[in-house]
Amino acid sequence: MDVNDFDFDLPESLIAQTPLADRTASRLMVLDKVTGDVKHRQFRQIVDELQEGDVIVLNDTRVLPARLIGTKEDTGASIEVLLLKEKGPNEWETLVKPAKRVKVGTIVTFGDGRLEAECTEILEQGGRIFKFRYEGIFYEILDSLGQMPLPPYITETLDDQSRYQTVFAKERGSAAAPTAGLHFTEEILQEIKNKGVGVEFITLHVGLGTFRPVSVDVIEEHTMHSEYYQVTEEAATAINEAKARGGNVIAIGTTSARTLETIASQNDGKIVAASGWTSIFIYPGYRFSILDGMLTNFHLPKSTLIMLISAMATREHVLDAYKEAVKEQYRFFSFGDAMFIKP
Repeated sequence: MDVNDFDFDLPESLIAQTPLADRTASRLMVLDKVTGDVKHRQFRQIVDELQEGDVIVLNDTRVLPARLIGTKEDTGASIEVLLLKEKGPNEWETLVKPAKRVKVGTIVTFGDGRLEAECTEILEQGGRIFKFRYEGIFYEILDSLGQMPLPPYITETLDDQSRYQTVFAKERGSAAAPTAGLHFTEEILQEIKNKGVGVEFITLHVGLGTFRPVSVDVIEEHTMHSEYYQVTEEAATAINEAKARGGNVIAIGTTSARTLETIASQNDGKIVAASGWTSIFIYPGYRFSILDGMLTNFHLPKSTLIMLISAMATREHVLDAYKEAVKEQYRFFSFGDAMFIKP
């Protein structure tokens, strides 16, 4: 399958640079995955689209303020270090800019020396392994010195860093937010529960690989990045029970979708308590094992994310809906509007 089959024209002006003041004020496009019909609604009307007995599954990962601006000890040069993955005690895989300035043995200091990092290994594509030294609690220091690692297509400064965090964020570890969850408030979640819809949480720590473009021409040749997930016994039981009684299982975001399908595809369509790493790549032709529907934001042309939703609603329906979204000037990407792919 050709990557260009998932291309579409997107005016740069439709890339949302800042979040709306009210999380629930985003627009909501409802796409019928069978017919391709669309409805234009407001996000707070998501409650009306869910049915009693359904279950929605949200990702409770918490974004680390993982972008650190430091100083190279020997020259005073400014170095940006982005934390990607904890490798061991005080040891992190990172992405560095400018990478050419950082060799093995390079020491970078942050916050007037409150935090110090020494490069111990060079990886490809600007990656580095750093060993950190500090006094106190690492995550408290990170909270005071770090910045949110916003996606590369967002060029404006985020004044309130909590807006790149879901209201239910709990488990530290993401390099990016599960953005479909940004639309929810505690009030909306309570309305959903009051309707008799289950609300369950799983964890997948989003890696920066989610922003990397597909660099091959044939999508079957693309290698997906790997991300850590965790699902509890309680959540697994609730999801299976909803499915057994005929309810729809709705993933909130592509991260929840990838987690659920990773587990269900290995367990005869059931969810079990599990943790591990997934590199599942979902594109048209994939048969879903557990999911009936999905809520997601509007994605980049030719991205693995638009390929995933095209597997659920067909490429033709999705691209037609995206053409409609551009025409109606929906806001795209992390701080943009939402699409509900209706069962």
